[in-house]
Order: sequence, then structure tokens, then C-alpha cells
Amino acid sequence: QVQLVESGGGVVQSGGSLRLACAASGRSFSTVAMRWYRQAPGKRRELVASISGGGRTNYGDFVKGRFTISRDNAKNTVYLQMNSLKPDDTAVYYCYADLNFWGQGTQVTVSS
Repeated sequence: QVQLVESGGGVVQSGGSLRLACAASGRSFSTVAMRWYRQAPGKRRELVASISGGGRTNYGDFVKGRFTISRDNAKNTVYLQMNSLKPDDTAVYYCYADLNFWGQGTQVTVSS
């Protein structure tokens, strides 16, 4: 059974950092593009960052150099390093694999 499990969310002050992890199990995702999305209350889910199987990355415009997506294929895990966090970054962050698999989400709350 394929599973994506996010971790690393929490409460942080404005300007702080968090590192999210998405651990995949059930099959290898080393050649599969992976993405991080987020959804704040009352807002649409939006793409935060993506990484291809070959390591090419893309980011949402609002990231502006603050976040870094990476992957460790040996661990079947994707990371999202988030720095200079702002209250507007408060949301549930979801991991997605381009085979239509979603994680359950992890809450990130940035206090002002």
C-alpha cells in the first residue's frame, strides 16, 4: 500500500524556519515528480514547490527564495526547507506524488 506521510510542521515565530519531510512507502518514488502544496483556511490549495525525478525544481512566486525543495531517493523522502517564515505561510502543507498520491498534511502555523 502506497503511503505519503508528512512531518515537521508546528508553530514558529515570524522569521523562523521549519523543515518538512514527506516519507513515501509502498513503492519507490525516485523517478516520480513530487510536489508540496498548501491550503490556508478559506483559500484554494496552491502549489508551493515541485521537484522532478531528475532534481529540477520549481517554486510558487510567493516563495521568493525562502523555501528549498529537495529529495533523498535512498530514503524515498522529499523535504521542504522553509526559512524567513511569515504569518501568511500559515497553512496545512501537503505532499503529492505525480501518480495521484496525497499525504494527510501537516499544519504549519507562523505567529507574528
